[in-house]
Amino acid sequence: MSWGLATPEIVLAISAMAILIGGVLQKRDSSLICTMAALGACAITAVLVIGTRSDVGFYGLFVSDAFSKFAKLLILLGTALCAILSLDYNQRQGIGRFEFPVLMLLSTVGMMVMASANNLMTLYMGLELQSLAIYVLAAFARDDIRSSEAGLKYFVLSALASGLLLYGISLTYGFSGSMDFIHIAQAVTNPASVSTGLIVGIAFVIAGLAFKLSAVPFHMWTPDVYEGAPTPVTAFMSTAPKVAPFVVLLRVMFGPFGHIAIQWQPIIIVVAIASMLLGSFAAIAQTNIKRLMAYSSIGHMGYALIGLAAGTQTGVRGVLVYLLTYVVMSAGVFACIVAMRRRGHAIENISDLGGLAKNDPTLAILMTIFMLSMGGIPPFAGFAGKFFVFEAAVDAGMWTLAIIGVLTSVVGLFYYLRVIKVMFFDPSEAPFDARSGSLSFVAMATGVFTLVFFFFPAPFLGAATTAAKALFG
Repeated sequence: MSWGLATPEIVLAISAMAILIGGVLQKRDSSLICTMAALGACAITAVLVIGTRSDVGFYGLFVSDAFSKFAKLLILLGTALCAILSLDYNQRQGIGRFEFPVLMLLSTVGMMVMASANNLMTLYMGLELQSLAIYVLAAFARDDIRSSEAGLKYFVLSALASGLLLYGISLTYGFSGSMDFIHIAQAVTNPASVSTGLIVGIAFVIAGLAFKLSAVPFHMWTPDVYEGAPTPVTAFMSTAPKVAPFVVLLRVMFGPFGHIAIQWQPIIIVVAIASMLLGSFAAIAQTNIKRLMAYSSIGHMGYALIGLAAGTQTGVRGVLVYLLTYVVMSAGVFACIVAMRRRGHAIENISDLGGLAKNDPTLAILMTIFMLSMGGIPPFAGFAGKFFVFEAAVDAGMWTLAIIGVLTSVVGLFYYLRVIKVMFFDPSEAPFDARSGSLSFVAMATGVFTLVFFFFPAPFLGAATTAAKALFG
C-alpha cells in the first residue's frame, strides 16, 4: 500500500492536529505541554522514517529511498532543536502560545513531502505547506513591529518566488509533456534535442528554489527577516527549511534534468560564486549578530551549491555532509544568541558580547567552537563539510570554483574571528541573565557534535554515501 510510504508524514500531520485541538481545549497556558508533545511527535516520526521501506507510491508521485530518509531525519533534527530553543524564549518574550509548535510541525510535514517529491506538483504542494507556516512564525511576535515587518516581507517575496517556480513548472510541463520526474527524464535523454523553452523552465525552477535557499540573487529577504523574526524562528529558518529545498534541488537536477547537466551547471556555478562572495563581504559591516548570521547563511548555501555544481555522486555526498554539519552548527549558534539576555531583555548586537569569556566562560567557549567551525577551521565539523564539497569540485575539474570557495572562506574568517575577539578581549559588559536548562542542552549537544564529528565521521559519511547512491539509482 502507498499509504505505508507516507506513514511518517501522516503521523506528524495528525500529531499537529491533535496538539492544536489539545491546545484549544486547555483552559490554561499549554505552550510548554504542546511543545513537549511536538518533540515527542518528531521522535516518533524519526523512528517511522527509519522503518519505512524504500519504494515509489501514489502512482509515482511520492518516493521513499535512502536519500529522502537522510533528508527527513535531518529536517526532524533541525525542527526538534529549534523547538527546544523556543521553550524558554517564547515564555520570556510573552509569545508562548500553543500554536507555535503546531506551525513548526506543519511546516516540517511540508518539508518531508518535498524530500519525497517525485513529481513537480508534489514538490510545489510541499513547498507551499512549508512556507505558509513560516509566514506566520516570522510574524509570531505580533506586538513587535520588526516581527510583523519580517513576516510581511517574507510573504510578499516568497509569493513572488512561488510564482517563478510555478511558471517554471508550467514551462517544463509544456515542453516535456509530463510533471513526473521519470517521464521528464525520458523526454530529455538527448541533450541536443532539448528545446529552449524547457531550459527556460529549468531556470525558473532553480530561481524558485534558490529563493528558499536565500542564494544570490534571491537573497534580499534574508537579513531583514532573520533580524525581525523571533530568534527561535530565525534558528528554524536557518536549519530545516534550508535542507528541504536543497534536497529537492538535488533530486530535480540529477533526476529529470540529469541528462542535460551541461545546460544547468553554468547557472548553479554563477549562483554559487555570487552567494559565496556576497555572504563573505557583506557580513563584514554587520553589527547585529542575527544579520551577520543571515549573510553567513547566504555564503554557506553558496559553498553547498559547489557540490551540486560538480554534478557527481561525490558532490551529492559532500552536500549532504555539509547540510548536516551546517544544521547542527547553526542551531548551536542560535542557542548562544538566544542566551543573549540582559535584565530580561533580548539583545542582538555583537558588541553586547564584550567580556563574555569573563562573565560566562562556558558560553564563550561554545560560541568560539561554533564560530571557528562556521569558518571552516579544523578540527571542527565545518571544516569537514567544506572539505568534501571542495574535494568534489576538484575531482570534477572545477578548480576555479574550489579556489574561490577557499578564498571566500578566508574572508569569512574575519567576521567570525571578530566575534571571538569581542568575547575575549573587549571591555566587559554586564553578565547575561541565567540560562535555562533546555538552552544549555542544545548548546552543549551541538557543541559536542561540532567537536567530535571530525574524529568520528564514518557513520555520517556512510549514511550520506548511501543516500547519494540512492539518488543516482
